[in-house]
Amino acid sequence: MKEIKLLTKDKTQIAVNEYENGFDSVVIIAPGWFMTKDSKSFLDIAEFLSEYSNVLSMDFRGHGKSSGFYTFTSREILDILTVLSYAHKKYKKIFLAGFSLGAALSLIAASKIDYIDKIVAVSAPSDFKTIENHFWKKEAWIPTFQKFEPKRWLSIRPGLVNLKKTKPLDIINKIKCPTLFLAGEKDPTVYYWHTKLLYDKAECEKKYVLFENCCHAEDLFRQNPDKFKELCIDWLFGNN
Repeated sequence: MKEIKLLTKDKTQIAVNEYENGFDSVVIIAPGWFMTKDSKSFLDIAEFLSEYSNVLSMDFRGHGKSSGFYTFTSREILDILTVLSYAHKKYKKIFLAGFSLGAALSLIAASKIDYIDKIVAVSAPSDFKTIENHFWKKEAWIPTFQKFEPKRWLSIRPGLVNLKKTKPLDIINKIKCPTLFLAGEKDPTVYYWHTKLLYDKAECEKKYVLFENCCHAEDLFRQNPDKFKELCIDWLFGNN
């Protein structure tokens, strides 16, 4: 694995871990708010996916080793489009694995470009303004405590939250590539109805799976790794 730096149109530097194992396909991992490519969960996800494909795992602006400030999907679309452009020049097949706001950005990106082959959208919100974020519930603070990483926490730089945002619900019918929607039954941050609504409105080839007794985004991988891995492998690589 090597770290590369890519520059967006607004001159923000995006840090990416690239796992090169000789495949002609790549999975772009897009973490959510407060998570980075070097978080243990995402290192583990990248490691297992790299057995089946090359991997690009990114830090959005305001996170980890990327520059800038996080705007909660308003400007981060430039980040993921920059990584996609880099991947498009190198790989024959491009897959997206997005988590929470990273899933929202993956869907928005797929509505803008036509060379994404498949998507896994985990805990995708339908609209930023309706995210529940009940951080005081045990389903929220227990996983947060379990994933406590001081270095990651200190790297987060939030920016303006009230900038104009694209609602995933408004663009979901524009997505043409096959999309797997995953949600946690006990998600206290993005209730599972968000992801189910996106699934219902999507017009592409699609599948929806609810993880019973699981929480938010990367917690699905942490709490039920066998099921998560099986679904992702089958969806992304089963027909390749």
